[in-house]
Amino acid sequence: MTRVRAAVARAFGAPLAIEEVELIAPREGEVEVVLEAVAICHSDIHFAEGAWGGGLPAIYGHEAVGRVARAGPGVRALAEGDRVLVTMLRACGQCGCCAGGAPVYCETGYDRQAGSPIRQGDAVVNHGLSTGAFAERVVVDQSQLAPLPDDIPATSACLLACGVITGVGAVVNTAKVRPGETVVVIGAGGVGLNAVQGARIAGAARIVAVDMSAEKLDAAREFGATDGILASEEVPWGKLREIAPKGADAVFVTVGATPVYATALNYAGSRGRVFAVGMPHLGETAPWEPVMVAAMGQKIEGSLLGEVVLKRDIPWMVDLYRQGRLKLDELVSGTWALEQINEAIADTRGGGARRNVIVF
Repeated sequence: MTRVRAAVARAFGAPLAIEEVELIAPREGEVEVVLEAVAICHSDIHFAEGAWGGGLPAIYGHEAVGRVARAGPGVRALAEGDRVLVTMLRACGQCGCCAGGAPVYCETGYDRQAGSPIRQGDAVVNHGLSTGAFAERVVVDQSQLAPLPDDIPATSACLLACGVITGVGAVVNTAKVRPGETVVVIGAGGVGLNAVQGARIAGAARIVAVDMSAEKLDAAREFGATDGILASEEVPWGKLREIAPKGADAVFVTVGATPVYATALNYAGSRGRVFAVGMPHLGETAPWEPVMVAAMGQKIEGSLLGEVVLKRDIPWMVDLYRQGRLKLDELVSGTWALEQINEAIADTRGGGARRNVIVF
């Protein structure tokens, strides 16, 4: 076993504790990775708060980059020293979804408790988000890794593991936004900014950001938004009609707030599509009028992790970054040590950060 320091969740809603845990040696198809950096995503926070359940104790964190330390039996195409992106996307490669090019919806289950490679004495520690990256090292399935070049800073590279692929991928992969379309992005946080730049890359004619914060709307313009609407307006979708009288072709809800979902269809025009990207707590529901959806030919569709295919999408995103067309460095709000993780989480929870990154 390899002993590492990690931020352990022992009770939902409580501060994480820096403790020592053990990683068992990589099993069939698994890889041990020494981490360089891991970003803090709102999904980690939701899990730590108990919003989505799961076993305790647990180690969360899933947006990471590092180098291969050792590989288990059956690992292909990865060797010691290789720099890799570490994601939560664990895919069997054999089920219908994987074979159909949608590995994010892999039908093969993974028990994060029974299958966890993390131990603490005789106790098993939950393998949070199938990754457990709030730690100095991880052991993950080889399907969760994508090769990365050395010329991208770790603090920027790790963002490709979730926030970037979720936002950009929702626009490019799920919605397949076409040049000339009008796009609305509700929420200008980390994922929202990536949806904005995804729309810019896709060639959208109008990219309208909606947020409660004027400062965040300014940030959205830096990433490619053509217009901004304050969500505090009495009828913000009415403001959209002043910009785009026919309404939006595609609306991306990037915040996990149920009241936002309740009004998202108001931004969509005839045959407009609403994409659920941000994830509220389990059990929450949003009302909508089926008669209006039917009458206007509108659609509501989900998008998980931007429906990314790592081998296909990470290389072109890296290339766009090198060209200066995909902003990564600008997404990093601050860097923190592992011992400061609770402060970094508090800062992220406050809503002002784009992405806070733990650097090892």
